[in-house]
Amino acid sequence: MSDPTSGPAAAPHLIAGRIGVIGTEEAFSFGALIAQVEAEGDRVIKANLGQPDFPLPTHVADAVIEAIRAGKTTYCDPQGLPELRQAIAVSVGRARGLDIDPERVVVFPGGRPPIGFAQHAYVEPGDEVVYPTPSYPLFESFIDYVQAEPVPVPLREEEGFSLSGAGLEPYLSPKTKLVYLNFPSNPTGGVATREQLAEIGEVIAAKAHPDVRIYSDEAYEAIVFDGEQHVSIASLPGMEQRTIIATGASKTYSWTGGRVGWGIYPTVAEAKVMRRLNINYFASIPPYNQLGAKVALESPESPSAIAAMVEAFQHRRDIVVGGLNAIEGIRCQNPKGAFYVFPNVGGALERIGAIDAYEALAPEVRARTSPATLFQLFLLYRYRTATMDRRSFGIRGSEGQHFLRLSVATAEDELREAVERIAAASDDAEGFGDYVRSGGRLTL
Repeated sequence: MSDPTSGPAAAPHLIAGRIGVIGTEEAFSFGALIAQVEAEGDRVIKANLGQPDFPLPTHVADAVIEAIRAGKTTYCDPQGLPELRQAIAVSVGRARGLDIDPERVVVFPGGRPPIGFAQHAYVEPGDEVVYPTPSYPLFESFIDYVQAEPVPVPLREEEGFSLSGAGLEPYLSPKTKLVYLNFPSNPTGGVATREQLAEIGEVIAAKAHPDVRIYSDEAYEAIVFDGEQHVSIASLPGMEQRTIIATGASKTYSWTGGRVGWGIYPTVAEAKVMRRLNINYFASIPPYNQLGAKVALESPESPSAIAAMVEAFQHRRDIVVGGLNAIEGIRCQNPKGAFYVFPNVGGALERIGAIDAYEALAPEVRARTSPATLFQLFLLYRYRTATMDRRSFGIRGSEGQHFLRLSVATAEDELREAVERIAAASDDAEGFGDYVRSGGRLTL
């Protein structure tokens, strides 16, 4: 089966070598495979998408339309509109008990640029970048590109995919320059307590260089369940001056296409560095979307829209977790935040022969796949269900880990059907064997 995402090979020496080491987010390349299946006339249940399925709240959409009609369609401040930065400073500061200078705020086209910009701005070749695994893949993507040293910190199922100070301590050193944290977590849904974050902060202060920066990705800050509360490490004593708080409008306001994210930096000088990077890469963010984000942050209509979305996600989470745990060979923890579940499918992989099939592959193919990847592709091509494999959330340290990520950001009836299809696939050793023997796709 050909790879529809690949084009003609570039001529030798045409493309700089560093491009070959930059990572990616497999969710986007996987979308092309889903489109291929759907082009054949089959409906795919998309439990892979990392975006809310709710509409942009009407009051935010109206603000964007009004701004466009008012002519707010030109270049603007590369750091972000002053009025949006003020709104961000107030909103983020109020939620975390901080007094934030708007000059420390930088607006970006979504939450991705500041992840890579942090490595460009803070990290020299040979410095160490510490990040949890599994985690959002872009934390890992840039490390080789900037010639830094990757230091993945494993999150273990038996510990609830949690991160403690004691768990982080062995991975820190005087060479540590950047530490990524992500709570609530993608893909595990983990939520950190104040006590955990205090331990993490103490260990970083004790073992890392005083100039270390903590990149706290808080994109899912509003999506927490079971009465949990999001806590930022920046709100703990002594941590604000070390921490970059990164979040945005994509998840909280169901506005992934708006591409409005922001970072709050420890100093104004650091924010100005990011402003310069924005100038070089993006010039400025569309002012009409920034004005919509300002309304989203300030409107009294926003909290009820967020609460309705979170309530629906929690209900769907309960349905999917319960359904997955009823399948022989699958176990799934109950996440406290975000809108993902992260089941261990190792038993199911053994039942259908996926682990043996993986071991029988040629070494060069094994290096680009995993038993869970084979199951992910089997689910797509034979059961028309889209999920994401463990390797998609950090390749280093993923060996021997048999997990899938399912998003509950899709309709309840579709999620119920997806669980039924996963149950059927988990009992279909004959079908899986036929898929592998038939020359079906084996890598993403």
